[in-house]
Amino acid sequence: MAPQKTVGILGGGQLGRMLTHPAALLGIPLLILDSGLYTPAKQTLLPPEDHSGHLDGPFTSESHIRDLAKKCDILTVEIEHVNADVLEAVEKEGLCEVQPSPSTIRLIQDKYQQKKYLSEKGIPVAPFDELPLNPTEQDVKAIVGKLGLPVMLKAKTLAYDGRGNSPLQSTSSEDINKSLEFLGDRPLYAEGWAPFVNEVAVMVVRNKEGQVKSYDAVETIHRESILRVCLAPLRGEKDLNHRARELAEKAVGQLEGAGIFGVEMFLMPDGFLLLNEIAPRPHNSGHHTIEACHTSQFENHLRAILSLPLGSTELRVPSAAMVNILGSSSSMEPIESMRDNALTVPGAAVHLYGKKESRKARKMGHITLTAQSDAELNEYLRTVLFAQPDAADEWIDKIAPPPPSQSHSHKKPLVGIIMGSDSDLPVMLPATKILDQFGIPYELTITSAHRTPERMVKYAESAAHRGLRAIIAGAGGAAHLPGMVASETSLPVIGVPVKASVLDGVDSLYSIVQMPRGIPCATTGINNSTNAALLAIRILGTSIPNYQVAIEEYSRKLENEVLDKCEKLEEIGWAGYVKDVLKK
Repeated sequence: MAPQKTVGILGGGQLGRMLTHPAALLGIPLLILDSGLYTPAKQTLLPPEDHSGHLDGPFTSESHIRDLAKKCDILTVEIEHVNADVLEAVEKEGLCEVQPSPSTIRLIQDKYQQKKYLSEKGIPVAPFDELPLNPTEQDVKAIVGKLGLPVMLKAKTLAYDGRGNSPLQSTSSEDINKSLEFLGDRPLYAEGWAPFVNEVAVMVVRNKEGQVKSYDAVETIHRESILRVCLAPLRGEKDLNHRARELAEKAVGQLEGAGIFGVEMFLMPDGFLLLNEIAPRPHNSGHHTIEACHTSQFENHLRAILSLPLGSTELRVPSAAMVNILGSSSSMEPIESMRDNALTVPGAAVHLYGKKESRKARKMGHITLTAQSDAELNEYLRTVLFAQPDAADEWIDKIAPPPPSQSHSHKKPLVGIIMGSDSDLPVMLPATKILDQFGIPYELTITSAHRTPERMVKYAESAAHRGLRAIIAGAGGAAHLPGMVASETSLPVIGVPVKASVLDGVDSLYSIVQMPRGIPCATTGINNSTNAALLAIRILGTSIPNYQVAIEEYSRKLENEVLDKCEKLEEIGWAGYVKDVLKK
């Protein structure tokens, strides 16, 4: 067997630290180049046995890069702000393989060139244009004339976490000069405003053989231009997750080299996706994959650059989130407080990065949350977010809504209760009581197969992608609602025949049970939404053990009630039973 290849990492920060974890488990030797003997990555993995230590020096230094290259078989990066020219020379001279390709790193370092290249390859991006060096007020006004207002002025290089971006709301001299002063002497370009409704990210892994795999898309939530929360998987319309993954894979397919890539996008009001930018390395929006996916972004990065089989990118759990731990001051106490709070939350995993100095907005760690449902995740997320030093109700409630008030729909439902008319509500209310009794989050609404067909189709198509697991549909008369919904969703649908003024609901029952082959639709007794809710809970119990246990306990209570009645009947006889029990 050939000896294991040694991987050199340019950069010793938190991303390098998280690369050391799978490297240790897989027996992959790593050498790290960064200034300092005790950087986050150097704390967690010893250098290979035949090396005296990790390298101490700037990861942009030609001499240090060459020194690392001589000691490694493959070089990779945990930060793209490296010397791409030196990496290219190192590879051409045969000193060391570099992944991803130096040409890809160079392209991505310049956001303008990256955007231009992707646009030429047919990847949808926001409109953009280049500004001349040392732009004047007139140069800015000219570009605003092309792109309109508002416009985002951006530095081409060395920009991340919002540093290097300046939104321009007007063409007043004051606003223009303020933006130019903020951005400094760096080369700039301008980007037309993208009035997105959500920000989205997809991690994509590509090996040297060209095989590409993407992870589920996530919603990324920023505050003051810094990523704060990721929610996985991306919820929304029927094909949104698929379209995001498809776009990300297509974009990464235009680049050279192997590794993990973070692809950021904007979701527009019409559902269209625009690519924002790509990172050629592990990314903050993929940290949840450590606990939430079968193979983390960090392990798949190593697998990809070493031509090892790529791991599964599938989620292990139905719902997951990542919350960044940011410094709020020079004190470490808030960091430790957030850690300790998270340790009380089921499904929480804390990652501190080993940074010895805290400062405002510095990424000091993150917390991953995993859960059996969006509702459970929502509860955990509120606990974690309210422990942050800058916690604010208005901001947190948008991310993780509070529990609903009585008789109102849950924002993260597992069960949907729908009916064709408000006249069906009295029949459907017993279902809500059962779901309340079991603590099942649900929503209740009206949608008619005949009067609001578009609303019905949209509801059915999006239900699974919003996190629902079952639908209870009540309908009388022709009772088309359960069957029509069943034809438009992959979820189990339980029809409740509603007794009408004629035919006693038998017509509705027959309509529901007589669905064509291939379109299954369950049903219960006429007007029996109680059993519909219990069946929905049994369905949930197949994937959420707590609900299965609860149903078993419910069944035991029913059994005990009957046994108590048997005992009473034996005790007082049936004549006494009729008199003392039934007549009461």
